[in-house]
Amino acid sequence: MTVNMSYINIDQELCTGCRRCAEVCPVDAIEGEEGKPQKINTEICIMCGQCVQKCSVYAPYFDDGITPINMKLQERGMLESVKEPLFAAYNIGQAKKVREALANPQLFKVVQCAPAVRVAIAEEFGLNLGALTPGKMAAALRRLGFNKVYDTNFGADLTIMEEGNELIKRVTEGKDLPLFTSCCPAWVKFMEQAYPELLKNLSTCKSPQQMQGAIIKTYGAKINNMDPAKIFSVSVMPCTCKPFESDRPEMMASGYKDVDVVITTRELAYLIKDKGIDFANLPDEGFDLPLGDYTGAATIFGSTGGVMEAALRTAYEIITKNPIPKIDIEFVRGGEGVRTATVQIGDLELKIAVVAGLKNVLPILEDLKKGKSDYHFIEVMACPEGCISGGGQPKVLLEEYRGIAYKNRKDAIYKHDSELKLRKSHENPDIKKLYDEFLGEPLGKQSHHLLHTKYKSRKEK
Repeated sequence: MTVNMSYINIDQELCTGCRRCAEVCPVDAIEGEEGKPQKINTEICIMCGQCVQKCSVYAPYFDDGITPINMKLQERGMLESVKEPLFAAYNIGQAKKVREALANPQLFKVVQCAPAVRVAIAEEFGLNLGALTPGKMAAALRRLGFNKVYDTNFGADLTIMEEGNELIKRVTEGKDLPLFTSCCPAWVKFMEQAYPELLKNLSTCKSPQQMQGAIIKTYGAKINNMDPAKIFSVSVMPCTCKPFESDRPEMMASGYKDVDVVITTRELAYLIKDKGIDFANLPDEGFDLPLGDYTGAATIFGSTGGVMEAALRTAYEIITKNPIPKIDIEFVRGGEGVRTATVQIGDLELKIAVVAGLKNVLPILEDLKKGKSDYHFIEVMACPEGCISGGGQPKVLLEEYRGIAYKNRKDAIYKHDSELKLRKSHENPDIKKLYDEFLGEPLGKQSHHLLHTKYKSRKEK
């Protein structure tokens, strides 16, 4: 059996051609006749994994007419202990690589977790949809054998420091506006392949995952007194495009790959179950400091509008030198679609847009090409509700529960934000220390080298 080893695949033996996956694909990358197995056009696929989330056709264990389940597990990079149904649409996994690394005493194993993981991982262990479990997640990661349990939220706070200052610089200079966020790798790949002439409008900031990875291999290596060559850096993400992002050749500014391996929320659950860890009854534990310290602004990155809100909280105070009057910027929050507003920051009228669901950004891009756009700052997330609805999150098997799952995950993220003592990225004491001891200043020489990147056209000529 020939397997297409791209990041996202459709099993030709299992696909029934219902084309539900094609209905949710934002770039029309799924091709085929109804009633026949579908194929993915890997040239235009942005690897968002919405097809993986939507697919409901699976391989029953008792079907002797197909490739044995154990072989399918191997082809998909999945642990042999996985007992759940195998669906037609799937992403290639990396859990085996992580398990092998965890068993290697020569490696210093470090992990980081995205904000959306902590509001979804518990669903894999029978807890309520959207249960908030950062403490149990940290405890489980230690029991898996990681030497340091860090948090991508630290990288999110760092992203706001860089991106917020980048926004201020561009607005002040009136250059390359609007500024688009660059946290979502599926959105970035789409821009590279469909609108390369607008790449100058993308923020040069790496995503929180990649910033965190670069810091782990430099500042982190220094404070842990470790040779960066021996650091094995893992990230746990809600996103099936993050492995593609981590494999980009430009993500090696430290001289080492920023992030060695990316696994999804589902894959973390596989590893926990494989080790026999009783997740639901674990005690709450904290993340390791300093690279596990974070503010409420960082944790809301997991929901659409979160990056915008976090950036506004910091940009307002940098520009005006005064506390923001209302920290909860609720008008940027919401679901799939486009939300626009004009925000008064001192003497500046900042025109913003928040886009959730990739197809919704197309009119904005077309207007920009025609010179009609007057926005300053636009957040774009490829997935319908942002990262909480990412392709690597626990599958919602019954459609009637999808809306509930997404709402509960989102509510949990904002609850987490509201309960944290510090809620603005620039107030994170360990971010301040990082700049004082290592980076210098936002947009400075060291920051630019490690935390910023370039993009390239992928458009066929």
